[in-house]
This record gives sequence, C-alpha cells and structure tokens, in this order.
Amino acid sequence: MRQTVCIVTGSSSGVGAATARLMASRGARVVINYARSADAAEAVAASCRELGGEALVCQADVSQDADCRRLVAQTLAQWGRIDALVNNAGTTKFVAHGDLEGLDEADFHNIYGVNVIGAFQMVRAARAALTASGCAAVVNVASIAGVKGVGSSIAYAASKGALITMTMSLARVLGPEIRVNAVCPGFIEGEWLAEGMGQAVYDQTRAYLRAKTPLQVTCTAETVAESILSFIDSHSVVTGQHLVLDGGHLLL
Repeated sequence: MRQTVCIVTGSSSGVGAATARLMASRGARVVINYARSADAAEAVAASCRELGGEALVCQADVSQDADCRRLVAQTLAQWGRIDALVNNAGTTKFVAHGDLEGLDEADFHNIYGVNVIGAFQMVRAARAALTASGCAAVVNVASIAGVKGVGSSIAYAASKGALITMTMSLARVLGPEIRVNAVCPGFIEGEWLAEGMGQAVYDQTRAYLRAKTPLQVTCTAETVAESILSFIDSHSVVTGQHLVLDGGHLLL
C-alpha cells in the first residue's frame, strides 16, 4: 500500500475515517473528503499523518458533479495519480417503513443524489486516472439494507440496492484496469446510528443481533474498513461483487 493514492469520500467520521486511518497505517496517501465537517476532517488527516501516511483534505459535495471533478483534480495536482476510490459518502432520513407519508420527493432526490449519483459521478471523474493506474480498485460502501430491503428508510434501502446494481454495471465496463466491488455492512456500532435510531432502539437492536446472529457480533467502523482494504489490496480476480458484513444477520 505504500504511496498508493486513495480518495475516500465522506471520510471525516465513521467508516470513511476508519478506512483512511487504516490505509494511512499501511503507508498510503489518502484524500480526506468532507462536505461540511472541516474540523473533523482535519483531525482525521492529522491522525493519518501520525500513522505514517500522507493526507490531503478536500471539501466536496459528491452530489455535485463539479465538486467531484474538482476533488479529482486536486488529488492529481497533489500526487499525480489515483489508485483507489472508496465511495463512502452517504446520507439518509430515518423514517419507519410503514410511514409512507414520512418521505417526499425531495427526500428521495437528496438520498439518491449522494448515495447513487454521487458514487457514479466520482467514478466518472476519476476514471481516466484509475485506468492509468493499471490495477485500480473502486469500493462502493452499500448496506445490508440494499440486500434485505430493510433500513433507516425505504428511500435509503432503495438507494443502496441501486448502488449494488451499479457496482455490477460499472465492473462490466471498467475492467480489466479497474475492479469495482461493494461492501454491505449490517448494523454498525457508533454515534451516527445511535442518534438516528434513538439510544433505546439502538441498544435493543445491538443486543438482539449479538444474541441471535450466528457470529453474535455487530460491525464497527474498523471491521468494515478492513473489508474495504481487502478489496483494494488483494482480491485481484474479484470484480462486480458485494460482500455482506453482518455476522450472519441475513441467515435469520
């Protein structure tokens, strides 16, 4: 991984930050991207440098094509190449699935704009540089919601299902120079999910999954990052696949 250049979108916290730190610990050059959380992004970059990697902080809203192209241009201006892209930026609205009135057209556009269109625009902007790398990897951070159809909202689950499908579509046309895969985490421990679900529901759900799933575990940002890294650093004959990280939740 030494001097591998990787863009990680939405990397000021959570899975994105954990991925950036893990890659930096292996000697990678990492682009820390944020939309609004500048201070948090700078803190992640500082930790990446302490771990032995290089870091570049770039503001960009991936739902905006011009921002995606600027992010790629800044990366190339800094390091002259791009070897990996992790499409981690995502958004949702927590709405019970039975509450159909709880989602409107704007909610769908906002969620799809980041979760699906944003990932596509980042791949499109980085395609030439990734192709020039010769052995590049794109990892899309989807969700078990896209496989199971259950998540923070129907719009979110649908967007992650679309991202899984797009992973296959892109893999068909970007090889052999670029591999495209997706990770689909289940319940991820952390403040973001606790705030969205509410602490009581979060605690109940975590306890249930730890008791009932075959492996009796739930994901952390760090365990998801490990799987993302594996798609970048190994699995050289794998493309168009999605890996479910759920401790066996789908088997219930």
